[in-house]
Amino acid sequence: MPKWKILAVDDEPFILILIEELLGSEDCVVESAADAATAWEMLSQPDNSFSLVILDRMMPGVSGLELLQRIKADSRLKDLPVIMQSGATSPEQIAEGIEAGAFHYLTKPYMPNALKCLVRSVIADIELREEVSAQTARYIESMKSFTRAEISFSTLEDVNRVAGILAAMCPDPDKVSSGLVELLLNAVEHGNLGITYDEKKRLMYEDGWEDELKRRLASPEYTGLAATATFERRKDILVFRIIDQGKGFDWVKYLDLDPGRSLDPNGRGIAMSRRYSFSTVEFQECGNVVEATVFL
Repeated sequence: MPKWKILAVDDEPFILILIEELLGSEDCVVESAADAATAWEMLSQPDNSFSLVILDRMMPGVSGLELLQRIKADSRLKDLPVIMQSGATSPEQIAEGIEAGAFHYLTKPYMPNALKCLVRSVIADIELREEVSAQTARYIESMKSFTRAEISFSTLEDVNRVAGILAAMCPDPDKVSSGLVELLLNAVEHGNLGITYDEKKRLMYEDGWEDELKRRLASPEYTGLAATATFERRKDILVFRIIDQGKGFDWVKYLDLDPGRSLDPNGRGIAMSRRYSFSTVEFQECGNVVEATVFL
């Protein structure tokens, strides 16, 4: 049985057929809605089990942008990832979709592989969140009294474990956990393993990112490299500090969501963690040190 249930919303029947054909081999089942009103009715069902919405922006009646805003305003649906697709391609229009809460913004026309890659990216994010949430539940009671901690990590498995432990220190673990994952992953893949932005984008389009991470982790060049995460509980603030052994990167341009990178399956993590997970996120040195805070 397909594991992932996707809702595709578009007023053009051939687009809905295309999406069903593209994702049929991705362990997904696709249900369709020809307008926003129908989609909202489907999403409002108590037994709704959709993992992801692929949403056209411009439709008669209620627009896709309005439906996206309604989804993000609903406490039951606000964490549901939405890929918005549209012929509205100006930087201002893309920025508006991202600001409204779109996980990705895919401009039409697009290559079929682009949609498949973005769906894989969303699914990987969902799986990671579920695993970190399970880790957090395991540690949450024992971590409430910690005032300081230091943990080393070097692999993807370490990232999940460490994110779960650190999130358990916070009053709202689910909110902070996704940001922790992004900053910890950045320390491993871009820091210690030296994978560049463009390399990761190519690897994700080729579905080879995790294989390359494993290859580099096993390479003598990178064996033994570890990053460090520290946690400190102060009177009215929680401070997380992550240090890797890499050469750093040009972090400034990743602090905000960039419409020019909206088609890429990567490059959103730092901006998203800064906007939604933490009170502040500040990179230091050459970019191999980042400090994130949560105000209590």
